[in-house]
Amino acid sequence: MIKARDVEEGRLPLFEADEAPVAPLTSGKVPSYLADHRKRLRARFLSGGAQALPDYEMLELLLFRAIPRQDVKPLAHKLLETFGDFNAVISAPMTRLTAIKGVGEAVVCELKIVEAAAHRLARAKVINRRILSDWDSLLTYCHTTMSHRDTEQFRVLFLDTKNTLIADEEQARGTVNHVPVYPREVAKRALELNASALIIVHNHPSGDPTPSEADIAMTHQINAACHALSLTLHDHIIIGKSRELSFKAEGLL
Repeated sequence: MIKARDVEEGRLPLFEADEAPVAPLTSGKVPSYLADHRKRLRARFLSGGAQALPDYEMLELLLFRAIPRQDVKPLAHKLLETFGDFNAVISAPMTRLTAIKGVGEAVVCELKIVEAAAHRLARAKVINRRILSDWDSLLTYCHTTMSHRDTEQFRVLFLDTKNTLIADEEQARGTVNHVPVYPREVAKRALELNASALIIVHNHPSGDPTPSEADIAMTHQINAACHALSLTLHDHIIIGKSRELSFKAEGLL
């Protein structure tokens, strides 16, 4: 929720083994049963794709590189028990990940590489494109980057005269239910980018995208600032865990 008082303005490990203790191996090699399991799992993934594997096996594939000589299935299950699903594990804050026994820098790095790749892939489908004609891709991008955050984030998507997305910027971060927003700064940045229109987006970590009174008031103030400068505010989207809310569609803008 936005507070009303703020609306005025490979195979080898990447790191040394620092994860869960590895059982002593007299030969220093990966036990044959683990090597066979990993080989079979990789083969299933390559032949059937992600849909052929449940979440815990997808996590195993990521953990193989970080923990090269240990059964990682228990840790994969522990991560899912803690965070809920594959997406939530990948998006979890580093501090929460490292609080789990067996998760060190190498594991965090593997998970965050996948998260960063997902964000880049989703962004590539919207940046420099006419996003009003591909609304689904825009929503997918917003959910990918924001739906699993545990604190609020406020983003502005800047568009040119053809409604092509020319910039996507984070304007502010906040707490679990509050993010400071300054309407004049949003409008000022639009002018700096020579934008003609914008879409504002923020997330509700609670999962419920229902707007608060402060959200509505902030939107109206940004709209007024845009109108004064001949800018168009196309929409304000609130991202929840599994669904979103459009101010435009709800008649709030």
